[in-house]
Amino acid sequence: MTTGNEPQYEVPTWSEIYEMLLHLSQKIRANGFKADLIIGITRGGLVPARILSDLIETQSFSNIQIEYYQGINQTKKEPILKQCLTIRLTDKRILLVDDISDSGRSLQIAKKHLQQMGAKEIKIATLYAKAASITKPDYCEKLTNKWIVFPWDAKETVRKILEKNEGKSSIDSEISYLVKAGLPKHLVEKFLEEML
Repeated sequence: MTTGNEPQYEVPTWSEIYEMLLHLSQKIRANGFKADLIIGITRGGLVPARILSDLIETQSFSNIQIEYYQGINQTKKEPILKQCLTIRLTDKRILLVDDISDSGRSLQIAKKHLQQMGAKEIKIATLYAKAASITKPDYCEKLTNKWIVFPWDAKETVRKILEKNEGKSSIDSEISYLVKAGLPKHLVEKFLEEML
């Protein structure tokens, strides 16, 4: 996201993410929801889903893949379900996990797929959500309008900035906003060294 010409990034650390997931697990327990199966939306929801499976002590874990984003704030026309579940979910309570509910369209498709597979109840958990999302998570830690750069997609974000920017000066400018938001400069330099 940008305000004026300055991109707005947020770069949560691993420690901050773990704390957010710990709070999410407490909300889920306080709500009395006991998932039979946790399903992460890959790629972004895979790590949070795995950590939540530990925190709420639900051993059954799976994932589905939805492809939607092509770049920073750039999407395909429609989200595409690339990897479906092959198991029946009849009478199962599902915790569907993603890192962010941005547009909410990926979550919408995922939830519909799980309903078609027979899920009894589906709750959605995300670390972040945006106000404009068409799918509101049942459990969420933070509302934002910024572009979130998670540890698991930091290099990908830098690559997308390079692809988006033609001139070196615009790359340097946008990269500086990313570093200012908290992405360690030495990591950015290593990524750029590999890519340029």
